Amino acid sequence: MTAIDKPVREGSLVKRAAILAAARDLFLRDGFERTSMDAVAAQAKVSKRTVYDYYGDKRRLLQGVVEDAAESLVHSLRKALAEHLSDDPPIGTAQELESALTAFAIDLGENVIASADYATVFTLMGEQRVQLPELESPLLLSAMLEDPIGERLAHFHERGLLNAPDSRLAADQLNALTTLLVNNSQPDPINLDLKSVRRTMTEGVRTFMRAYAAQRRM
Repeated sequence: MTAIDKPVREGSLVKRAAILAAARDLFLRDGFERTSMDAVAAQAKVSKRTVYDYYGDKRRLLQGVVEDAAESLVHSLRKALAEHLSDDPPIGTAQELESALTAFAIDLGENVIASADYATVFTLMGEQRVQLPELESPLLLSAMLEDPIGERLAHFHERGLLNAPDSRLAADQLNALTTLLVNNSQPDPINLDLKSVRRTMTEGVRTFMRAYAAQRRM
């Protein structure tokens, strides 16, 4: 086994998680510029040398925080998709699909958009694009959410429940009617009005289905 192949020790995984959690809290509370590596080390209860050994510099640490939160978001999104939009039990009508999409959208609003991971990505990507210009493409928040949703919408198009031959465009529009409306009306993801989120998600799905339900196909 080479040095590259050598697995990370469990203790190292714990330290890495502690460093990321400390850096996330401090970046959100104090801002990237005002957060020192000494403060991160102190909050994580590790040495400053350990922080540098893992991440090299503060810019790479910021990237690690954003990527870790983004991966957690994608995991949560796929879990919500599997719970609400799987084929168990089968979704057989447009009405059942609207109900399933509504449940999914509300779950997305209450448990993903309102999460600390979403606040981390939403806030830090918005504030630190100069520091991390590479996040403009692969970790763009809308792409993270729309690509997995597009996969499921393509499935329901193939099943004849949606008229959505361009599933990515359909996902863009579903996102615009739900998640983006929440972001525009409530720009602070830490203090969301969940009742308003549920209403926005429900109405957004209803509007989406008026446009994309298969029975509207000419």
